[in-house]
Amino acid sequence: MKLLLLCALCLVLGCCQQGGALDGGMLYPRESPSRELKELGGLWSFRADWSERRDAGFVEGWYKKPLSQSGPVIDMPVPASFNEITQDPKLRQYIGWVWYEKEVFPPARWLLRDPGTRVVLRVGSANYYSIVWVNGVQVTEHEGGHLPFEAEINHLLRDAPGEPCRITIAVNNTLTPHTLPPGTIHYMENESMYPKGYFVQDTSFDFFNYAGIHRPVLLYTTPLAYIDDITVTTDVMGNVGLVQYLVSVRGSPRYSLTLTLRDQDGVTVATGNGSAGEMKVVNPLLWWPYLMDEHPGYLYYLKITLSAEVDGTVSEDTYTQPVGIRTVQVTRNKFLINEKPFYFHGVNKHEDSDIRGKGLDWPLIMKDFNLLRWLGANSFRTSHYPYAEEIMELCDAYGIVVIDESPAVGMKYSINFGNKSLQHHLIVMEELIRRDKNRPSVVMWSVANEPASSLAPAGSYFKEVITHTKATDPTRPVTFITNANYALDLGAPYVDVICVNSYFSWYHDSGHLEVIRLQLNSQFENWYQAHQKPIIQSEYGADVIAGLHMDPPLMFSEEYQTAVLKEYHAVLDQKRKDYVIGELIWNFADFMTDQGTTRVLGNKKGIFTRQRQPKSAAFVLRERYWKLAEECRPFARPNYHNIGFPQTQASNCT
Repeated sequence: MKLLLLCALCLVLGCCQQGGALDGGMLYPRESPSRELKELGGLWSFRADWSERRDAGFVEGWYKKPLSQSGPVIDMPVPASFNEITQDPKLRQYIGWVWYEKEVFPPARWLLRDPGTRVVLRVGSANYYSIVWVNGVQVTEHEGGHLPFEAEINHLLRDAPGEPCRITIAVNNTLTPHTLPPGTIHYMENESMYPKGYFVQDTSFDFFNYAGIHRPVLLYTTPLAYIDDITVTTDVMGNVGLVQYLVSVRGSPRYSLTLTLRDQDGVTVATGNGSAGEMKVVNPLLWWPYLMDEHPGYLYYLKITLSAEVDGTVSEDTYTQPVGIRTVQVTRNKFLINEKPFYFHGVNKHEDSDIRGKGLDWPLIMKDFNLLRWLGANSFRTSHYPYAEEIMELCDAYGIVVIDESPAVGMKYSINFGNKSLQHHLIVMEELIRRDKNRPSVVMWSVANEPASSLAPAGSYFKEVITHTKATDPTRPVTFITNANYALDLGAPYVDVICVNSYFSWYHDSGHLEVIRLQLNSQFENWYQAHQKPIIQSEYGADVIAGLHMDPPLMFSEEYQTAVLKEYHAVLDQKRKDYVIGELIWNFADFMTDQGTTRVLGNKKGIFTRQRQPKSAAFVLRERYWKLAEECRPFARPNYHNIGFPQTQASNCT
């Protein structure tokens, strides 16, 4: 039984490993005169495979015909996690293959153009393994959640002009010791206690394992010869901004490229041509983080025009890439953006909300960004996986600095550091960098969160992952987030910035606020003496039940959470004068976790509730963050949408 189930679950997971460098670009879909988009969100037909081995969909060929002909289906919104949409508790905890289907009509003009149009099906993300069919023909498969994948499908559409296009996507949320994040299937074989064939998925991360199609699915078009990828890097020399570009083209060897860089008023500031080169912008407006400049997040727009010959006909493709001119540098005790010291005062977050789980939700996204700006936060970490491209777009535009993290969370055992895991990890980092390499908001890559970095294989593992990440993108520093002992962490020698998580007076010495300052001071001193690298307090905090008040402060009360924050802040204020370069609260908002005796409907360490209402700690943090911003903001306070700034004293910057 166990072997058969494993074979079914590993039909793809274990037998179709990707390998080698990535093929092609992954430009964010944007409309242009040569490109159209058709969003496929809404209700899809949905069916979970409840067969004993979770393989009925493949054995019976559910993709070969309309899904409803294979058995009962229900409506399922996309994008959304499927777990909490129905009233079925078994679906909430479901592990295995689920099937989605939607019939769409591509515009006829897409199929009739001469010399032709390239039609691409793109999935923003699906957790965790996906196989995609169009009209019963497999077009792609993808391992891993949180990152986009796509396939060219125009050849299938032209085979049936005027007919609906049936898109079928099978998604498997099974985690193995070699996936990111890792997990294991645990079989309960005592039939006096569990039903026959009963199994659960065990993980070592502290958030709910939402699954489904989490981000937009869409069709987009390009000409047959098209701009496939763009790489932009920037530098500043005196009063000149340097914009280096590299453009790849597919579909024709006979082409020319022209490039125009415009400012936000539409004024051309530089031009270029060819697939590689450098533009110079005199007296550029730099991309600055929120609250470091009167115009944070300033973006230029690089319009690239391709003229290519295909089958004797000349066609044109255009794509516009936002560009932020900025530099990033790490010294032994500072993090510099545009050669100015930058102090991370921000949050950790989750893509998590009621009902929709990890599904993309625009109202929630905008609420979160308004809360970030109200809070005075200038940064966040994408804990513990890459966030939606739509979120990253806003970070670029608003000047919110991002530590961009891979989904390598829960790596607690030696088996998680084997070669199979390593090869997948390298590909994930390539995919992440390919997607986010041009984003000025992304200033550092994080390759993992709280791995068992003291285990023997961890040293060589992280050396290779970090070396590969730096080779793929030499322009940004690299880190991972540790909670290991400073003397035992085998991966720390390879990072550029030490990111440390600690929960003094919470997970140990519980309730003893008086130990925080001593223990935190020792933590910082030990790490800095060992590695001589700048340090970020990447997590700290305490659970609190909103509305629970106790004086003197007791655990889980709002007063206790604020007391923990203030004790941490007292030490941070001393160490940020030396080598501490940031503090990220855990967490921005409460979020769902697996059920357990230590969690009451999720993790309650948020300074906001899951419904985005403030706890007392939100006001403590707001006062602190605006004070930190004021200390190094040598200009008059701007009016950012009348947020209602707290009163702070004049700047101490010199």
